[in-house]
Amino acid sequence: MNNILSLLIFIPVILSIPLLFFKKEKETLIKSYAFAVSLIPLAIASYLFFAFNPANPDYQFVEKFQWISISNTFYFLGIDGISMLLILMSTFIFPLSILASWTSIKNNIKQFYFLILLLDAGLIGVFSSLDLILFYVFWEFILIPMYFMIGFWGAEDRIYATVKFFMYTMFGSLLMLVGIIWLAFLCSPTLGNFTTDLTLLTTASAGLPLNIQIYLFILFTLSFLIKVPLFPFHTWLPDAHVQAPTAGSVILAAVLLKMGTYGLLRFSLPLFPNAFVALTPYIATLAVIGIVYGALLSIVQKDIKKLVAYSSVSHLGFIVLGTFALTDVALQGSIIQMINHGLSTGALFMIVGVLYERRHTKKIADFGGLMKVMPVFSVVFMIVLFSSVGLPGLNGFVGEFLILLGSFYSSNLGTNAYAIVSTTAVILAAVYLLWMFQRVMLGPIENDKNKDLPDLSKRELISFLPIIVFIVWIGVHPNTFLSKTETSVKKIIDNFHNSQSSYGQIKQNELNKLELTKNSK
Repeated sequence: MNNILSLLIFIPVILSIPLLFFKKEKETLIKSYAFAVSLIPLAIASYLFFAFNPANPDYQFVEKFQWISISNTFYFLGIDGISMLLILMSTFIFPLSILASWTSIKNNIKQFYFLILLLDAGLIGVFSSLDLILFYVFWEFILIPMYFMIGFWGAEDRIYATVKFFMYTMFGSLLMLVGIIWLAFLCSPTLGNFTTDLTLLTTASAGLPLNIQIYLFILFTLSFLIKVPLFPFHTWLPDAHVQAPTAGSVILAAVLLKMGTYGLLRFSLPLFPNAFVALTPYIATLAVIGIVYGALLSIVQKDIKKLVAYSSVSHLGFIVLGTFALTDVALQGSIIQMINHGLSTGALFMIVGVLYERRHTKKIADFGGLMKVMPVFSVVFMIVLFSSVGLPGLNGFVGEFLILLGSFYSSNLGTNAYAIVSTTAVILAAVYLLWMFQRVMLGPIENDKNKDLPDLSKRELISFLPIIVFIVWIGVHPNTFLSKTETSVKKIIDNFHNSQSSYGQIKQNELNKLELTKNSK
């Protein structure tokens, strides 16, 4: 299929429109229709997974035609192993998010599910765009449905949270737009014309002077680090998570945050390789601070949802560290950890949603002894928690192990101190997650409101089971997914070394010319 990526993007958009014309009283029909539509992108993405050729390092399922002729901007789509896995993750999470919010959303239901389907389409666009302006359009588009989801269906402080989320991400986006225009302008003499084609710009940008690369790298990377978010740009995340509805938190944690880490791999690294190396010590330091800081803040939280939110700051710091380690092992670890974090943290927010629906509180102190009345829920909770801790045999261990291993012997990092310090967060994760489980699930039931809480319904159990399957599958047989990204990672590293060599040759030629000029005088 020549237009399969376009189908992935536009099917949710087109099929979401009928939702707006449903009668609001037909709640079950609205939910069922939205769920059925969300399964179509998942089916197409599953086909992509099996049709994708992991031995081919080039972009696959490519679609390209001129979009805005005056600026030489293209509608340019294509995927490699990295983007393919993230698209699969995105389409996998959305049906589960709909199931998780089945009974929690009570007002403006059709508008809510309409926005969810738009988010699905926008994220697929982000992960498949190979033109910088097209990427920027999808990147900005994501802001709209998430802004309304938090602002309309969030908790009591939703306005503050959604405005803060919007301002942070919009600021970063504008920086990236400046960087895109500046980069295309600087590369136009080399390429012969102004273009925003990523594949062409990647070749041309390697020869830019180091100081220019650093400026451009900062413009792009700040936008991505805000979206991750990396310390100290993380303050919007706990507020957004705490105030967002369950589906919003799940999508935000599982997929939206990966836009930032994906941007580092797809744009910051290949476009500005020399700046990437030059600024590695600073960003790696921020990553390690975020890893430890996020873990320490998680320990002292009294709100379950805020605890999970701060744990994301810690876990995503690992992904950033692995990216800047720039070894094949660490990069593979970072990519699989994007998937792992989406599964485990997405499931943790679903767990918080289950508790909130029953007790309308997120305070840890309001629970205790729930294992006695919710045994099935406790088993699901325990598996997801062990996944987030990084227990061997589950998915979280694979990603963190590869990142720490690759970072330990990374020549780009220059020292194994980053990896050694980061391991403390693995211990801290066990502390705050197990302690939280103990306070919520174990011990006596001291609050009478907890004595008759219902266990997981069939719908809730169905929403958790696919996640648990993949938590175990990745933990036991990670090569199913690692094999899809191996060639893509090798290509990134090879292109990086080639860019380094090319830049070194350019600098040497410049020195030779200067020497000849001096000798001639």
